[in-house]
Amino acid sequence: MSVAFTKEESAETASETLLPDRPISPHPNLVTETGLRSLQSQLQAAREAYDAAQAIDDVNEKRRQSAVPLRDVRYFGERLRTAQLVADPTSSDVVAFGSTVTFSRADGRVQTYRIVGEDEADPKEGSISFVAPVAKSLMGKSVGDVVGTGAQEIEILAIR
Repeated sequence: MSVAFTKEESAETASETLLPDRPISPHPNLVTETGLRSLQSQLQAAREAYDAAQAIDDVNEKRRQSAVPLRDVRYFGERLRTAQLVADPTSSDVVAFGSTVTFSRADGRVQTYRIVGEDEADPKEGSISFVAPVAKSLMGKSVGDVVGTGAQEIEILAIR
């Protein structure tokens, strides 16, 4: 059936299908090997979701179901295009991109995080972005170094 003979539900339906692009960080797109594989996997999943949406007969529903996957295909495609793979650090002498750092806070809490790229970061899973304030303050420091001041002070206990 020609699109000319289909009924658009409303202007609202059309606007639902034109999602703005996901914001792209202004920072370099540094990634670990795990982060790169994750971006590839997410791009593949978005492509599959888009392809599945294209099989829908109802034009309005097809547009609705295609909107998010299409936006994600653009986002993950761009993130893969700009990805800069950083090898795991060869030394645990200083904190670097890809290092796992254990530190104690002034309030007594001990935390461990791996410093990774922005798309890979998940604090609940033990990883933080290299552009996070705490990661920035740790970069280039060694075991025993104290960074920050007062209640924000942290001491590096281990690097691996």
